[in-house]
Amino acid sequence: MNTTTSTTTPSAIPSQAARWTIDATHSSVSFSVRHMMISNVRGELGGVAGEVTYDPRRLEASKLSATIDAASIHTREESRDAHLRSADFLDVARYPTITFVATSVRRDGDGLDIVGDLTIRGVSREVTLAVSELSGEHTDPYGNRRLGATATTKIRRSDFGMSFNAILETGGVLVGDEIAITLDIQFIKQG
Repeated sequence: MNTTTSTTTPSAIPSQAARWTIDATHSSVSFSVRHMMISNVRGELGGVAGEVTYDPRRLEASKLSATIDAASIHTREESRDAHLRSADFLDVARYPTITFVATSVRRDGDGLDIVGDLTIRGVSREVTLAVSELSGEHTDPYGNRRLGATATTKIRRSDFGMSFNAILETGGVLVGDEIAITLDIQFIKQG
């Protein structure tokens, strides 16, 4: 995993502790899950909010917490999205948010692993976000300092109480259990 993009020099990576908030309008959480054992369905979640205290010299002092609006799920098919919001899946009426709180940050080669508690439907499980890309710190046209990161993880939806499925006539199931998640997050420096 590489923590710098080809357009960023290592010296542009933040060198001291700072607090950053998530810029929801320039961030996305996307996912992919197997459908009918033949293809992947992709979707997104919006309404991402949260903050990070990132200290590259003392990673153990870094902190991260984020909240996602579960009702914002979008797969380009309204009837499927309604079903995903129902008690069969996210149960947004009872659990309107998905949360992640980091418990540790550590180096993994050139990348970072952020270990934390992911809570979906009131169920918390430990997951690891593998940060494969960390952009350098840049100043936008309005004077804000910005930082970007791309991270991935995989979860099993059944671990979070989402066990709805249907057996296919030809064998297999309607919806896969493993969900691949990609986070593309942009942060704005505070203070």
